[in-house]
Amino acid sequence: MEITTSQNVPDNSVVLEAENLTIDFRKKGNSFFGKKEYLRAVNGLNFKLREGKCVAIVGESGCGKSTSAKVATKIHRATQGGIYYRGQNIDEFKSGKLLDGYRREVQMVFQDPFSSLNPLHTIRYHLQRPLRIYHGIKPGKEMEYRMIKILTEVGLTPAKEVLDKYPHQLSGGQRQRVFLAKTLAIGAKVILADEPTSMLDVSIRIGVLNLMNKMKKEMKKAFMYITHDIATARYFAEETIVLYCGHMVEWGDTEAITQNPQHPYTQLLLAAVPDPSRSIHHKLPTHRSLETPMWSPEKKGCPYASRCLNAKTVCFDSLPEPTQIAENHFTRCHLFAD
Repeated sequence: MEITTSQNVPDNSVVLEAENLTIDFRKKGNSFFGKKEYLRAVNGLNFKLREGKCVAIVGESGCGKSTSAKVATKIHRATQGGIYYRGQNIDEFKSGKLLDGYRREVQMVFQDPFSSLNPLHTIRYHLQRPLRIYHGIKPGKEMEYRMIKILTEVGLTPAKEVLDKYPHQLSGGQRQRVFLAKTLAIGAKVILADEPTSMLDVSIRIGVLNLMNKMKKEMKKAFMYITHDIATARYFAEETIVLYCGHMVEWGDTEAITQNPQHPYTQLLLAAVPDPSRSIHHKLPTHRSLETPMWSPEKKGCPYASRCLNAKTVCFDSLPEPTQIAENHFTRCHLFAD
């Protein structure tokens, strides 16, 4: 896939990046002749995915994590800003070889591994098809060798037995490994992993995370890791972005964010992580409201102000500017504005 690289991308390791990504959805029930109302799902998101690195997008349900990934896969379109693949806006990939190449190289791994695989076909079919379509490999010894090699790489052995099984004959963790094997067969360079371990048993999750870590380090795949579990983000991602109501509230080096959280929402996420050394009577941080606000383009202020115990008048009036806490550690909070 030949895509010209923009001169404004100095870091050649950057494969996929978002610049001021903003996504609005029109509300249902709007009158055809009346004023159209919109819901702002993502507001000014920026990230850079690099070869052999991972960026984690962390936040609760409805904060815009999956929506951002769906824009990257061209399921949704950006309202403002955009996503760039090797320096070129993906909106320019409308048809032909550029679009086909982009869709091959940027793959999404979904939360439910069973729904990601066709239950009527064996694992052999799921791997043969991309190898034949994208790499021109015909059924035979080479095809068999490639399929066995890929399954072995993702830890599914004995590979020959796995090839002739159906998805329902595999465990959840094995099915997720099959889907990751499928991304390798396709030839993906960027993997958007949307809660890939949340439907797996706790004992299985670490195995899938280790596999993705191997793909990242040894195969130089670029990962976006979408999760509500900031503890797994610390284990897998070099950089983390904490989203709240589609807004970046804290971002930067994962270790810095998890060890020295500055934004009240990040502190709340970390306090919710199970800690065996903590007493069951330990009180978690409180907040004003349990309700997550619905954001619109007309709204002002910090999205977390209605829940924050330390909110001031200015928090409801204007969105705070980014504040640098340390090298590669930023937050948006009026508490640090000075």
